[in-house]
Amino acid sequence: MKLFTLLLAAGVQAHYTFPRLVINGVPEAKDWSVTRQTKNAQSKSGIENPTSADIRCYSSTTAANVADVPAGSTVHYVSTQQVNHPGPTQYYLAKVPAGQSATKWDGSGAVWFKFFTTMPEVDRNKQLVWPGQNTYQTVNATIPADTPDGEYLLRVEHIALHMAMQANKAQFYLSCSQIKITGGGSGKPAPLVSLPGAYKTNDPGILVNLGAIQANAYQPPGPAVWGASA
Repeated sequence: MKLFTLLLAAGVQAHYTFPRLVINGVPEAKDWSVTRQTKNAQSKSGIENPTSADIRCYSSTTAANVADVPAGSTVHYVSTQQVNHPGPTQYYLAKVPAGQSATKWDGSGAVWFKFFTTMPEVDRNKQLVWPGQNTYQTVNATIPADTPDGEYLLRVEHIALHMAMQANKAQFYLSCSQIKITGGGSGKPAPLVSLPGAYKTNDPGILVNLGAIQANAYQPPGPAVWGASA
């Protein structure tokens, strides 16, 4: 019983949220002021069903503010707990349609493009580890310089794969922030996907036994990274 209690406590401590966006080293004024408060703000539990509507932003409310983000900026998120589970960190953007506002728009439709992901390497213990693992923030990503100006939803996710050898046991921890990109270019982000819709339960990057694959064989779920082949 004592061992079970310790394991349960450890599991809770390993859960996390990303309540604060950091732009070029400067965090938003306070938690959930630009970033939409997620449903797990108290429980810290992740999403296990990648086809759930919650996979988009995991929020039932919007934030009050919109952050200005120059194209080419570096962004990351503060984590409430150590991001200690193995798995990729991915960043997406979705452009707010003309006539709508980032403070109101829900991000529906085939509007999301991925602009950053991480890949694992093998540590000295012959375990797969990812950049940013065991830190209190998500790994840095750069807003592509050619991203067109306008308001966007910025989405970050960390996919914890420690239990992912079982269906619907990968855990998704994510947040969406309301931003306005300035000084951008004339790029045409692609491919565009819907969330939910981009992921399936049996995608090889979601249903995966980390003890049975090589680091370079891991396939991050979702679309290709915009510009990755350029």
